[in-house]
Amino acid sequence: MMNKNKLRAVLADHGENQRILAEALGMSRVTFSRKINEKKQTKGFSQPEISAIIKRYNLTQEQVADIFLQIKYLYKIQAKAR
Repeated sequence: MMNKNKLRAVLADHGENQRILAEALGMSRVTFSRKINEKKQTKGFSQPEISAIIKRYNLTQEQVADIFLQIKYLYKIQAKAR
């Protein structure tokens, strides 16, 4: 699950909003909204879209993990390490 509030905070820190980022990613505002809100029939952001977001806002690895890393995936990694 993506942390949409942290992504929105990054946008605000850069004086941008969802519409501006949607345009930069080449998608409609509606599509962006569906992705950020993780609607059932909409896939989340693709790897190229995430890469573009990382580059646009110069995100650190910690920020990327905080925003995009799925907690379920992290738990699976931790369980395998035991």
